[in-house]
Amino acid sequence: MAPDSSDPELRISASSIRLRKGGVPVVCLTAYTYPVARLLDDHVDLLLVGDSVAMVLHGHKTTLGASLEMMIAHGQAVMRGSARACVVVDMPAGSYEATPRQAVASARRIVNETGCQAVKLEGGVTVARQIAAIVAAGIPVMGHIGLQPQSVESDGGYRIKGRTEENVAALYRDARAVEKAGAFSVVIEGTVETVAADLTRHISIPTIGIGASGDCDGQILVIDDMVGLTVDRVPKFVKQYADLRSVISQAAASYAAEVRSRTFPGPNHVFSAAAEQGQRMSWDKE
Repeated sequence: MAPDSSDPELRISASSIRLRKGGVPVVCLTAYTYPVARLLDDHVDLLLVGDSVAMVLHGHKTTLGASLEMMIAHGQAVMRGSARACVVVDMPAGSYEATPRQAVASARRIVNETGCQAVKLEGGVTVARQIAAIVAAGIPVMGHIGLQPQSVESDGGYRIKGRTEENVAALYRDARAVEKAGAFSVVIEGTVETVAADLTRHISIPTIGIGASGDCDGQILVIDDMVGLTVDRVPKFVKQYADLRSVISQAAASYAAEVRSRTFPGPNHVFSAAAEQGQRMSWDKE
């Protein structure tokens, strides 16, 4: 039976995540599909429908391949599979940067069409007005500073942040701008550990680390990285808790061998006319 995703009383809210500052670390993972959301829902506090879906599931080189329609479709799937976790949907590049009005319209569409609890957008000082406008419209916002995947092309690649005094100063400005604009939390990605730890101590909202610091108020990983499904190079900050690539590859090899040898399907996987006579035919797995 699918979880009841429509009951807000069952859900962890954005405001309750906000209250976790300095407490038990917030457990976050990405999810893009209904079955994965169902598997993760009991174990996490927050599910992020990240624009990384463009790379992980759709094969794009960067997250810039994500569209508003793509994020909404995957957000709907995750909401169907989740009943407990706070679900946050990424706002893709091009959906919020132009004006606060554009940002509010995009955020409203995401929330209205998915039923998610919050949206996330990248940037600090440059998007503070957008964050404030979305929050004023009654939609919780998660910020994202440090390494920002939507900006990797203009940054010249995936560059770790916090290695120069100028960059550290910019990180503090961004963190305070996101906090002041009303975000309930902020992701800190790809940032020197000591800098991320100090940022955590200097702002009042929870920080969610990814390639940042164990001192952050929570952690997030891309689920496909964590379970060993990533096809390309896995980032240094990822710990793989399983090797599903090998499991799936071995299962496919076994299936292929059995089909070619005609040992699958066997007697238990076909329908016998005599056995089924007088009984209701069913495709159920029971």
